[in-house]
Amino acid sequence: MTGIKKVRKFITYGLLSLLTTGSLAQDVSVRVEYPSVVQNGQQFSITYQVNAGGGEFAVPSFKGFYKLMGPQTSYSSNTQIINGKWSQQTSYSYTYYLQAMESGKFVIPPAQFTLKNNTYYSDSLRIEVIGSGAAPRGNVQQQGNNAVQGEERVEAGGENISLALILSKKDSYIGEGILATVKLYARQDLSGISEIKYPSFTGFMKADLVTPPLSSLKQEEINGTIYGTGVIQQFLLYPQVTGEITIDPVQITVLVQQKAGNSDPFFGDFFSTYQTVQKAVVSKAVKINVRPLPGIKPDDFSGVVGSMALTASVNKDSVNVNDAVNYKIIVSGTGNLKLAEAPKLNLSPDIETYDPKITDNLKNGASGTTGQKIFEYLLIPRHYGDYTIPPLTYSYFNTSTGKYEQLMTKTFNFYARKGDEQNAGITVYGGVSKQDVRYVGKDIRFIKSDTGKLRKTANLLVSKRSFYSMYAIALILFLAVLFVRREHIRRNADIAAVKNRKAAKVAVKRLREASACIKRGESDRFYEEILKALWGYLSDKLNIPVSELTRTNAVTTLQDKGASEEKIREMTDILDKCEYARYAPSAAATEVTAIYDGASRFIRSIENTIDQE
Repeated sequence: MTGIKKVRKFITYGLLSLLTTGSLAQDVSVRVEYPSVVQNGQQFSITYQVNAGGGEFAVPSFKGFYKLMGPQTSYSSNTQIINGKWSQQTSYSYTYYLQAMESGKFVIPPAQFTLKNNTYYSDSLRIEVIGSGAAPRGNVQQQGNNAVQGEERVEAGGENISLALILSKKDSYIGEGILATVKLYARQDLSGISEIKYPSFTGFMKADLVTPPLSSLKQEEINGTIYGTGVIQQFLLYPQVTGEITIDPVQITVLVQQKAGNSDPFFGDFFSTYQTVQKAVVSKAVKINVRPLPGIKPDDFSGVVGSMALTASVNKDSVNVNDAVNYKIIVSGTGNLKLAEAPKLNLSPDIETYDPKITDNLKNGASGTTGQKIFEYLLIPRHYGDYTIPPLTYSYFNTSTGKYEQLMTKTFNFYARKGDEQNAGITVYGGVSKQDVRYVGKDIRFIKSDTGKLRKTANLLVSKRSFYSMYAIALILFLAVLFVRREHIRRNADIAAVKNRKAAKVAVKRLREASACIKRGESDRFYEEILKALWGYLSDKLNIPVSELTRTNAVTTLQDKGASEEKIREMTDILDKCEYARYAPSAAATEVTAIYDGASRFIRSIENTIDQE
């Protein structure tokens, strides 16, 4: 009777927990999916989605459109239980089928959903109806606006499926960034794209831009005809040669839905079957005129075409002789910054300069390459005194003005001190080239020329008996270590045996964590750690995977191993108490302590009962 009451208590608390969690307030939203452009006479659908039930849903009058059917309702639910926490997501869909009756731009007011005296609204619908033409087959879903600047329009009355390589400009300077977009136009149903072949873009430096995968097409009106359009890929091109460059076509293979057989004379296409066929689509070759940079390039030209800024800094204003000063130059802006050359320094010959450390922090986007390029120079003064880093000039070609522009840094000064006493007796003369006089600190020492005092020893190490004894001891130690290592590898090769031996150690760590939870007052965490300790111990000790471990096979295996019925009953009581307590965490401190002590006793008793392998 006691077991039945415990089961009833467990079920009651479980249902209360589910009901309480399910009744928690949630954010109610009303979303709507619809096409933004349709043709006069075209049939289309509008779908409202609500993430809550039990309320009243009301739609406005679809003024300007004829309602064919609706609402067609559907319901979906997704329930998850993770770590004892229950969550549920629901969705109610209301679909209306409409037909456009007249051309123009229409605004449909928001739909309303009322729940517990609260009203929630969807967005307003803005639909443009254009003149009648070749209506698209199927219902192409609307997606976000990803319009391409400088987009070329396909010709009306053209192919049902076409492809275009669109360039943001067809006349540019050498090194100027050009956005290239591969765009698909379709007037019939597509199942997907099976293959894409891009040209080699000879004569360009190319960077692939992050383009969202094409999962659906958006409706777009082009010359009075509605197309389903989508961007397949975008590139950033930097021309490297002048003259007229031809970009080869882009080739793709699309999967097209075609009707198999003739339509039924009574039911039309309702019972028709469709098959998927492959169709190759090729874009047109594109030509672009690349102009050379005008005039004579300045001597300090960086190679950057675009817009640029220049900053410089030093990390110290005073150092010891032979210590380093970090001279940092940052080039930032938009353009082909990746090709920016290192600035040329004009420094005193008494300053030793190393090749700069170059760091890129650049990002490619539709507007070009933006970010910064950092040049870090290491400057080492070779004698004491005042030093000056003169202003640095750096030029680039500004595409907006069509002229070369020069940037300049400010002057920097720093002082070199004499240094420590070890270098006090060394005089380094200034005003001479660093190849003639160079102090390298302690790297080179004079070689002593005197013979020194040598003496002969009579006691050789190899003549001593202890020398051979050490050899014998070292050999014995080597063999002992080799034997222990091989035995260690053999024992660890059996994973099941290793888990068996370490089962108690792992369980003790869990029990320590449970003890810490008692001190912190985390009762839910305490029961969770106790359950993990017991189930993990049983899995490792009994060599049963956690995914296959149940209370039944654990009890059966313990009985086969020789565990007493009292210990097995003690284990099941602890498991029951922990599982009940997770749904009713109101146990007293004495009960928590008893559970902890019982789990410890059970693990110790099983360790003493079951022989370790």
